[in-house]
Amino acid sequence: MGVTGPIRVVVAKPGLDGHDRGAKVIARALRDAGMEVIYTGLHQTPEQIVDTAIQEDADAIGLSILSGAHNTLFAKVIELLKERDAEDIKVFGGGIIPEADIPPLKEQGVAEIFTPGATTASIVDWVNANVRQPA
Repeated sequence: MGVTGPIRVVVAKPGLDGHDRGAKVIARALRDAGMEVIYTGLHQTPEQIVDTAIQEDADAIGLSILSGAHNTLFAKVIELLKERDAEDIKVFGGGIIPEADIPPLKEQGVAEIFTPGATTASIVDWVNANVRQPA
């Protein structure tokens, strides 16, 4: 991944979720903070998300999951990044994710999870502090 220019983030809605307001709010907040954001839209497969992140030279993937399929979908995205030798792309996410599921997700390689009530400022701050350090 490049080390100059703005942080590039793919924001994606994997699976069958039909609600994307939260993802759009996060995408706008990241964009307003100076990041380049690629929003993939609804009903993306993990393969589509990883392909987009690699093609767009993304620094991070932000996943929004409300369906309850977070354990499966996060794991598949992490697995595909490993298979594609793209583990330098950080994965973070949010949505309706039970507290008990967060430690196992982080053990699998998810860098951070934001649950309902997280502020856009806290997400922007986390991305700025953790995704890529300027050259």
